[in-house]
Amino acid sequence: MAKRVAVILSGCGIYDGTEIHEASAVLVHLSRAGAQVQMFAPNQDQMHVINHCDGKPLDGKRNVLQESARIARGDITDLAKLDVLEFHAVIIPGGFGVAKNLSDWGTKNKEFTIKPEVEKTLKDFHKAGKPMAMCCISPVLAAKILPGCELTVGQDKESDAWPYARTAGALREMGCKHVNKEAEQAHVDVKHKLVTSPAFMSNAPIHKIFDGIGVLVKETLKLA
Repeated sequence: MAKRVAVILSGCGIYDGTEIHEASAVLVHLSRAGAQVQMFAPNQDQMHVINHCDGKPLDGKRNVLQESARIARGDITDLAKLDVLEFHAVIIPGGFGVAKNLSDWGTKNKEFTIKPEVEKTLKDFHKAGKPMAMCCISPVLAAKILPGCELTVGQDKESDAWPYARTAGALREMGCKHVNKEAEQAHVDVKHKLVTSPAFMSNAPIHKIFDGIGVLVKETLKLA
């Protein structure tokens, strides 16, 4: 029987939504594995809107569900309608939308909170014993709901290759065990059924990020 996987998006575009290349990689690898996919996003306004040419905020509002529909080619469902019993696993690609729309990590760092709807969904998956996979910045969500879990956001020493390495230290301060990994790798926390991969937390070539997400998908489906 084909595994059914829920993919949660947070908008469209690295600076205010889902990182598009990561979402695409997740979908390609799931398709290759024969999984059935349904995409979800919260029906809410984005924290703000960013001009992706210059990285500066724009006036106006955009809806997370409507923006996520761009990636889903229109086939997307309100996160409020996600029934955990219908799925074997959940995957969350990265992008600043995770830190701005699914949570407030972007403004509060380790003192952040997860949006209630998102938090309930993830806790329901965990309670049901179903695997969760998160890449790039999205493992911060797991750090909040799974105290003491093992995860990776890449390396813990900042460099040109790893510009966001301080995130690893924040996760350790939250009580998690951070495991250093390269962009093309993933880490599996068997106890918590959590799979994480660095993705664009690094400046690695895009094919390595694609390969790392492939490992993440493969290991997630093994646990499902």
